Amino acid sequence: MGTTAKRIAIDAMGGDHAPAEIVKGALKAQETLGVEILLVGDPEQIKACIKEDTNSPLPEIVPAEGIIEMHEEALSALKRKPKASINVAMDLVKQKRADAVVSAGHSGAAMAAALLRLGRIKGIDRPAIGAVLPTVKPQKQVLILDVGANVDCRPKFLEQFAVMGGIYSEYVLGVSEPKIGLLNIGEEPSKGDDLAVRTHEMLQKNSQINFVGNAEGRDVLSAEFDVIVCDGFAGNVLLKFAEAVGDVVLQVLKEELVKGARGKIGTAMLKPNLQRIKQRIDRVEHGGGLLLGVAGICIIGHGSSKEATICNAVRLAKEAIDNEVLERISSKYVKEKPKPSTPVSGSSS
Repeated sequence: MGTTAKRIAIDAMGGDHAPAEIVKGALKAQETLGVEILLVGDPEQIKACIKEDTNSPLPEIVPAEGIIEMHEEALSALKRKPKASINVAMDLVKQKRADAVVSAGHSGAAMAAALLRLGRIKGIDRPAIGAVLPTVKPQKQVLILDVGANVDCRPKFLEQFAVMGGIYSEYVLGVSEPKIGLLNIGEEPSKGDDLAVRTHEMLQKNSQINFVGNAEGRDVLSAEFDVIVCDGFAGNVLLKFAEAVGDVVLQVLKEELVKGARGKIGTAMLKPNLQRIKQRIDRVEHGGGLLLGVAGICIIGHGSSKEATICNAVRLAKEAIDNEVLERISSKYVKEKPKPSTPVSGSSS
């Protein structure tokens, strides 16, 4: 008997290009990745985005009422709109009707809905959003977390991020003994603010991870680290800056390589190489970030996500499920039960 296809709930109403691009990405994912898709949102709007002549099986549509707008405060909006698409999508995971959620909508609302509906993994104080960035080495990536879930952090939060990031890097990204770094302004253990110094000390003492020291800004894409931990403020700035640099590089290549007759000929010859460059640095290829630490698989995508990005976000979700990321993180924080006391010799049985 074959394995059951993974079921992915997609918030069809979340994102700048919803629902049209979200639906297109969902259909592509269902066709290419062997998953079952549940599209959550306004049935009429979703159906209007599906071509009638498609040969693929149509995904299940789960009705929802309303969306969390980008300008709304996440927690209050979630409470005012209990049947909003992101709430309904999270409930599908809670009810075991879906194995994961993908959303390109309000990231704060997605995180809050995951915490309210699914809860945290036991032993985890705060969840973190992990994002994968390319490095100077082909096929080598670096996982950054947190990139936006927690602006204010304590050392133990960052220590937990390091453990969760190490598990994700090893089992999903395929890195043996991933090297963990702490984002800082210098290599020395004494550098940085109080949070950095105390976190460095905790990470050094943690036998569950391969901590190799501080990572400066120039080290992030150097391939010297597999996982870099930081608070969500610094991580979000870092992520968006890296994405902007990637966009600039692609735009410059597009504009400069085609100038003149030689440029046009050269561009045609270099097309395969340019495609590989795009795959390495284009944020579209990475899909989004995994919300690590909640009791369910949740991928938070870019608000600007289109078809390809949504399909890649579903791929990320499937990889997390297939590699049992939740179970592996949970096992790191299961406290051993106290052993029953040994009866005193000579006592009655």
